[in-house]
Amino acid sequence: MQDIHFGSITPLRSLPKRIEAAHYNRVRLALRRLACPLRLEIPRQPVDMILDERRWVALHLGEAPLLTWMDFQVKDRSALHEPVVCTLHLYHYQAGLVMGKVLDALIQELDRRLKQ
Repeated sequence: MQDIHFGSITPLRSLPKRIEAAHYNRVRLALRRLACPLRLEIPRQPVDMILDERRWVALHLGEAPLLTWMDFQVKDRSALHEPVVCTLHLYHYQAGLVMGKVLDALIQELDRRLKQ
């Protein structure tokens, strides 16, 4: 996949975040089994996701960046059940309100696709 460039768009905020181990592991499994990179629409959310080994990007209405999870700190992770620290970039003033819903909907969609 070509690298995603947001041009002159810079995040409104960047903050450290912890991803639950189950969520991180599910995305990694999907990238191995389905495709890498992986692009998918999230049902019931006006969001498309582009996932690869380095970052997970949520695009509002398939175009404008909304959220990006990146810089996953997995080198010091000693077990698969431990959460993963990363950096979360927020590109929209209300992105913080939907980040949990987007992540949960992503995991549900990945579970659905992995069962097919």
